[in-house]
Amino acid sequence: MANEQNGQAQDLQQEQTEQHNEQIQTETEQPELSAEDLQTRIEKLEESLKLEKARTANAVYEAQKSVERIQRESEKHKETVIEKFAKELLDSVDNLERAIQAAGDEETPVLEGVRLTLKSLLTTLEKFGVVVAATDQGFNADLHQAVGIDPTVGTNEIGTVLQKGYTLNGRLLRPAMVMVGQ
Repeated sequence: MANEQNGQAQDLQQEQTEQHNEQIQTETEQPELSAEDLQTRIEKLEESLKLEKARTANAVYEAQKSVERIQRESEKHKETVIEKFAKELLDSVDNLERAIQAAGDEETPVLEGVRLTLKSLLTTLEKFGVVVAATDQGFNADLHQAVGIDPTVGTNEIGTVLQKGYTLNGRLLRPAMVMVGQ
């Protein structure tokens, strides 16, 4: 086995020596170039270098733009997924609030569990930017949907909130359904 490796090493060394000799021979066979020819070659190489630098700069710029575009698309997709998920969870929040209202004044361990579950769910939603749309500052068409008239309150004031509205990172997720005054 050692003999085999020695033989391979000798073959490799001999091959390299032959390649080196061929290179020297081709270099010596080339005729001498004049200064003008060399200057022309230098100018051509410099132009070629400028072109390649421009191509490289353009490729780097395009790669950066692609990365930025992919990041924007990824963020948009992430926001869309969170929005869909949050909308689905709002049905559970509504059901838990209805269960608390239906229990009335009766304090039971089950009611306490429902309250704690609702609180935990709302806390989790808040961590991801889902908050209740304010209804105490009067009617706002961007946040509220008027579904009826409440004669007991003043103009543009919210009387009864039939269903809470929610925003996700400042954008409307679901409008609050309210009754407003005339």
